[in-house]
Amino acid sequence: MKPSSDGAIAEVAGYFRVLAEPTRLKILAALRGGPMSVGQVVEATAGTQANVSKHLQILLDAGMVSRRAQGTSAIYTIIDPLIFALCEQVCDTLAERLEAQAAERASRLRSAVR
Repeated sequence: MKPSSDGAIAEVAGYFRVLAEPTRLKILAALRGGPMSVGQVVEATAGTQANVSKHLQILLDAGMVSRRAQGTSAIYTIIDPLIFALCEQVCDTLAERLEAQAAERASRLRSAVR
């Protein structure tokens, strides 16, 4: 990990706190397909308008998404490409870990049956 100052470490921790909320991860996954209005994000995530709007504001404040007006709608777009690289790395690592755990359980089960 490169950050060495307390301020830099606090920034990194704040970034991960934003990503630590399942609703925000759902929103980011929905926005991966491209810009969406709040209503479209609500539909894609099966959330409520108020809850989705609150989480979109947090993502906006964190600099992960941008918002632009289009008529009476607010359109959100992901502006931080690091999000997907980070999420893919975490998902790949977790998938490998789960596969290894499943193989270990299967091996123990086979040993116990013998």
